[in-house]
Amino acid sequence: MAAPHIELTGKRENEMKLLRQALTLCAFAGLLGGVSSAMAVENPKAAEKKTVKKDLVLKDDARCTECHDEADSPEILRVGKTKHGTVADGRTPTCSNCHGDSNAHVDYKGSDKPPKPDVTFGKKSKTPVEAKNEACLSCHQGGNRISWQSSSHSMRGVACTSCHQVHNGHDKVRDKTEQTEVCYTCHKEQRAQMNRASHHPVPEGKMGCSSCHNVHGSNHKQLVKASTNETCYTCHMEKRGPFVHNHEPVSEDCGICHQPHGTNLANLLKSRPPMLCIQCHGPDSHPSQPPALLVGASTLSYNTNARAGFGTDARGCLNCHTNIHGGNSTQTNATAERFRR
Repeated sequence: MAAPHIELTGKRENEMKLLRQALTLCAFAGLLGGVSSAMAVENPKAAEKKTVKKDLVLKDDARCTECHDEADSPEILRVGKTKHGTVADGRTPTCSNCHGDSNAHVDYKGSDKPPKPDVTFGKKSKTPVEAKNEACLSCHQGGNRISWQSSSHSMRGVACTSCHQVHNGHDKVRDKTEQTEVCYTCHKEQRAQMNRASHHPVPEGKMGCSSCHNVHGSNHKQLVKASTNETCYTCHMEKRGPFVHNHEPVSEDCGICHQPHGTNLANLLKSRPPMLCIQCHGPDSHPSQPPALLVGASTLSYNTNARAGFGTDARGCLNCHTNIHGGNSTQTNATAERFRR
């Protein structure tokens, strides 16, 4: 009768042993859960890192590209094809450098459209021009743009983004062959002049507006050099001189005789010789008269000589005065001083 009792006691001991093991495992599992929860509470940043999106184009742009991605705003991501998207360059800006922190825009949780960013640059933007330009000048104030605030464009309320496309990989205004399209949107008179028979090779793509003009400068004519002549001399060096015999209008301003954007006369002249010349050279210094008006010896006192009747009819001043921009003749006579051959 003792054997069955011993067998029952052994089964109970095994059951108790299994129960103790199960309780130990449960206690250990609960301990691990508590530790992991505590770690999560103590280190919330580690938990956040698992959910933060990766930057798509610029540094720290994830808070923006979470919404403005390829599906929503692919044109915004084109900034990666521009100089502003060169991540390896330490000067590359972030979204907030240009558009501000825009917390109201980013943190908006409503179902309708969120408020606009702090600084916007579109055509319908309500951001003041000064604020727009300040975003650009915080990096680009220097070099040819050092005097932007006193330039004609700035004084007339033109924003940088009126001409430049920041998010586009191809900024037309920086392409010499296409920048005239941007300039002509305002400068329509110059468009008409450039399409005349005599013009600089701008329509042909050999020159651009920026070949002569620095639109960011304080020069009153927005030229790349300090004066009209210095700008012209960058290409027309042979007209610079100095000459032994100087023609004063040439030394003063090329624009006295020439219209640089284009005319229907040869050599970009404002009017045909001799009418162009007699605007300065009156009849008292040369036997001349208006076209189709022949004068005789009795008409004017200075014509009481053998050259009476000599005038401007069918004549061109350059037929004789060939060195009109200046001469280097060593002869000190009237022929040399009057820019003749």
